[in-house]
Amino acid sequence: MPKNKGKGGKNRKRGKNEADDEKRELVFKEDGQEYAQVLRMLGNGRCEAMCIDGTKRLCHIRGKMHKKVWIAAGDIILVGLRDYQDDKADVILKYMPDEARLLKAYGELPDNTRLNEGIGGLDEEDDGTGNDYIEFEDEDIDKI
Repeated sequence: MPKNKGKGGKNRKRGKNEADDEKRELVFKEDGQEYAQVLRMLGNGRCEAMCIDGTKRLCHIRGKMHKKVWIAAGDIILVGLRDYQDDKADVILKYMPDEARLLKAYGELPDNTRLNEGIGGLDEEDDGTGNDYIEFEDEDIDKI
């Protein structure tokens, strides 16, 4: 029987959890960068994001983050703008939810930016006054 010459199995490829809960310094945008909110994930390391300047851009997740930092719809990200393609950008950093709240508190994000956002719900306005149930009177039940 041949000897195993590999370096391990699936768990070695996954790597260690690199202390994500550890506090890191808040990174602000510089020139050539912009804050954005992910509208939807497209697959193949790409996503569609609405930048704070009002432009919808196709964003590419850089290789250092690919399969290590999971990005979902509604997340706040920092993108690097391309000077030769205005409709495309590169994802530099994903902000954790508490960091996104701090950015909003510092005035970096506009007040109308909704955090804690799930999939969808970015475009439609919902004030929460919709009727989710129907109330019947006693007379209505007797007629049935």
